[in-house]
Amino acid sequence: MRRKGWFIKAAWVAVLLSGSIGGQGALAASGQTLVLEDFQAKEADGFPSNWDHENQRSQSKGREAYKVQTEGGANFLSAKDAGQRIKKRKIDWDPKAYPVLTWRWRLNKAVSGTEPIAAIYASLDTDLLFIPVFTKYVWSATKPEGTLTEGGMFSGSEIVVQSGTKEIGQWFEERVNVYEDFKRIHQHEPAAKAWGISIIAGPGVEIDFGPMAASAGK
Repeated sequence: MRRKGWFIKAAWVAVLLSGSIGGQGALAASGQTLVLEDFQAKEADGFPSNWDHENQRSQSKGREAYKVQTEGGANFLSAKDAGQRIKKRKIDWDPKAYPVLTWRWRLNKAVSGTEPIAAIYASLDTDLLFIPVFTKYVWSATKPEGTLTEGGMFSGSEIVVQSGTKEIGQWFEERVNVYEDFKRIHQHEPAAKAWGISIIAGPGVEIDFGPMAASAGK
């Protein structure tokens, strides 16, 4: 579902009052909501704390591309011309108990031909080689919302949750049931604890990512 929304601090106050993510593996909880990432912690150069690079050979580019920013008192992650993925693991998250993943993102600039524009990876398990098994939630420039692309041996399945590039500068909120999507796509239960989450923004793209939370709701 395509949801418009403004990035208002009050919209997340019930979640963020539960506290910030501290060290590696820490998780803030409030009732039936888990804060997976609120971007309150950052390193000296602005790169989000406790996040790693998918490709260790291009760390300098990744650190330059991803920066924690503040707007109206609320923190978010800004990505500019990233073209690579960053990941956060060791999250104490039971996807069966907290199946609904929610986040916000805002497209500020898109380049023609970039596909996908950006994506969130929910990695709920690993395979026999300990490679993360994930579902990729995509902002696509051209594919309709709801499009499902089955993954291969070395790629995860993709679900389009946003489409198009017309509404620049507008925050959108996404709400997906990662547990049900995993079972439907992979035909088995995920692990008792999720492997982690990842973010990617396409080359030439400027996009912001708001806090990510998991809830027990449907």
